[in-house]
Amino acid sequence: MLFEAVLQDRHVGRAAARLSLSPSAVSHGLGRLRRLLDDPLFLRHPKGVVPTAAAEALAEPVAEILRRVRQVVAGSSRFDPATSTRRFVIGAPDGISTVILPPLLAEIGKVAPGVNLVLRQAMHPFEAALAELDTRSLDVAILPIDAIPARFAARPAYAEDFVVAMRRGHPMGAAPTQAAYCTASHVLVSQSGDVQGNVDDVLAEHGLRRRVALAVPNFLLALAVVGQTDFIGALPRQLVAAHGVRFGVVAAEVPLKLRRFPIRAIVPKVALRDAGIAWLLALIERGDR
Repeated sequence: MLFEAVLQDRHVGRAAARLSLSPSAVSHGLGRLRRLLDDPLFLRHPKGVVPTAAAEALAEPVAEILRRVRQVVAGSSRFDPATSTRRFVIGAPDGISTVILPPLLAEIGKVAPGVNLVLRQAMHPFEAALAELDTRSLDVAILPIDAIPARFAARPAYAEDFVVAMRRGHPMGAAPTQAAYCTASHVLVSQSGDVQGNVDDVLAEHGLRRRVALAVPNFLLALAVVGQTDFIGALPRQLVAAHGVRFGVVAAEVPLKLRRFPIRAIVPKVALRDAGIAWLLALIERGDR
């Protein structure tokens, strides 16, 4: 763990604070590792330390060993939500996290008031989030994906589809036609900057196209834009239901058929031995949405 902390923080003092040790104790520990491995491992730098090539080569195997040790320890330990002060790390796109977080926090506040959460943005495509589950950088990922590798377990969180989001009083009205929908100025959520989304693929199947006048990196920003302009957006129904009112945004049905897709909470199957993660997964699955 000492090697891992210094490698991640690139600073002896910060690693010591994380491990609740003195900087001297960390330095002595590094000295023993250097003698054992016959390599300096970390070299001094104006902003801390930098790993040697040998330390970089050790990073992945050490992380794998620690991951397995933590799984064994976690699986054998008792988890009591009422008294736990554990911190869980959840990864999700903001269009999901902003929907799932309020009811999840309310439930945790009732049954596990000492439990803490860290929420991290999961970016599309979601292979990186799955990799972070493998390394236990994430405890749970909540993602809109269909094909889940066999090494993971998944639980349904909720189902989602898209609506037309527009400001209250928008001239398009409550039941937009296909023609009105296609000629409006659209805002698209795109973390990559690509202005071709799933809606555009469906429109193309019908020989239609829309004007994507603005691409933004997250859903809450899209809601803010829609609420203050005549732009419209194809945004998740549950997101608009949960947060549309405070942005002055209302929903109308999209004038073409879009698919409904599952939102799933995902963990490595081996992590189910961890009573805490199994508890959190069940809490997400039965969330009130």
